[in-house]
Amino acid sequence: MYIPSSFSEIERTRLFDFIDEHNFGLLVSQLDREPFATHLPLLLDRKAGPFGTLLGHMARVNPQWQTADRHVLVVFSGPHAYISPSWYEAENVVPTWNYVAVHVYGSLHIVEDGEPTVKILRDFVSFHERSMPAPWSFPDGDAYIGRLAQAVVAFRIEITRIEGKWKLGQNHSRQRREKVIDALARRRDENSQAIAALMAETLH
Repeated sequence: MYIPSSFSEIERTRLFDFIDEHNFGLLVSQLDREPFATHLPLLLDRKAGPFGTLLGHMARVNPQWQTADRHVLVVFSGPHAYISPSWYEAENVVPTWNYVAVHVYGSLHIVEDGEPTVKILRDFVSFHERSMPAPWSFPDGDAYIGRLAQAVVAFRIEITRIEGKWKLGQNHSRQRREKVIDALARRRDENSQAIAALMAETLH
């Protein structure tokens, strides 16, 4: 990913926190010499491997798992917002787009069928159910769950490289950035509100 130095984020904890918060990723690989992508949720294990490991599963009928043991890219996208040049109240400015994204690189490896696959499914459910008023959990030894597990292929991606891009107007003056933050904060959509908050963080 092209990342100007002013937009680069290298702090590992912040990158991992971002993945946890925006864990619906885009898995990209080569299949039959063509790019192939699948949108799917992923679970981050921060302690597995030198740079962490992503865990996930896909439908067995999805041919992408056949790219096992090959290098893959996973894209995690965060909030984004259009930036109007009128907000700068200055001359010689153009529109742009502010956004946050993390790219993860690694090799995809298939997880054994059976209990290792069920464990990944169980851990994934636990991660997302933990904030529910009455968390749901996998029933142990349930035949239906066992059949469902056979219909998917679980995998892990040991991270070899991770990149973060926080494009939040850092190449503009503080005065201009404050004007953009104010304009975004007055908009009601979640993306504008989130980008305004992230831009405010960069001022400190």
